[in-house]
Amino acid sequence: MKNLSDLEEEINGWHKLEQRLKDVLELAELDDENIHNDLESEISSIQAEIEKREFDAMLSGKYDRGDALLAIHAGAGGNDAQDWAEMVQRMYLRWAEKRGYETETLDLTPGEEAGIKSTTISISGPYAYGYLRSEKGVHRLVRISPFDSSNRRHTSFILVEILPQVEDDSSIKINPTDLRIDTFRSAGAGGQSVQKNDTAVRITHLPTGIVASCQNERSQTQNREMAMKVLMGRLLELQQREHKEKIEELRGEYQKAEWGSQIRSYVLHPYHMVKDHRTDFEVGNTEAVLDGDLDPFIENYLRMTLGNKEKP
Repeated sequence: MKNLSDLEEEINGWHKLEQRLKDVLELAELDDENIHNDLESEISSIQAEIEKREFDAMLSGKYDRGDALLAIHAGAGGNDAQDWAEMVQRMYLRWAEKRGYETETLDLTPGEEAGIKSTTISISGPYAYGYLRSEKGVHRLVRISPFDSSNRRHTSFILVEILPQVEDDSSIKINPTDLRIDTFRSAGAGGQSVQKNDTAVRITHLPTGIVASCQNERSQTQNREMAMKVLMGRLLELQQREHKEKIEELRGEYQKAEWGSQIRSYVLHPYHMVKDHRTDFEVGNTEAVLDGDLDPFIENYLRMTLGNKEKP
């Protein structure tokens, strides 16, 4: 039903665009100078819509049209890294809000003094995974630390994971005997019923050591279902990564990615700049980027990679 709804929405969008084009052509035939400015504005709007739809059509990966799971993990650096993780969380939530996507925090571990240690967020909307898959990797921040009384410059790292939300995939086989399921009391907000009962769920996939948890829902059953979705996404990402590494090793191009090999740097001192190291695209308005203006970075990376046979 969800796939049907998504397809109906896309088809209706094309029909509306077709009708707008017909209306513009009819108005243009009137040759009325009074509507000239309105025509130019509508033509520009239609052109922008066509360019967006053309770009969306290139996102043809198996999971590109679907929802995404965003996970953020603070790296070494104590309060600075945990504060940076919270800044990145806000950045992606603002980006999702601007695109009209729905978000839900599934799991969150706060820092001891500031920020967060990790979080997992569900992001739902058309092509959420297709766009966000460009964001996985290490993000680096350079700034004057607000936690350093000597006002020294610090460098912090966080890791972003982007996983597809998988309802069912025949390529992923999970043996129930390979799972260890632990329940515990939720650490976050959610009302007295959440705090008093062991509603939070942590699932460990024993063969790989992959862990997925959810503590957002009131029901243990709901948390278990969401944790299984996260686990499925992580197992799928692992499978895809192993396949990609095998292909790259055969090509002689594979290089192990270390923690410090950041995909993007956010510099707030001694100058302001955000630079993507894969595309060399950069902007000076760091405030706008941290407020969710990520589309130029995402589109530059995707345009660079969409021609590759191996999909990220």
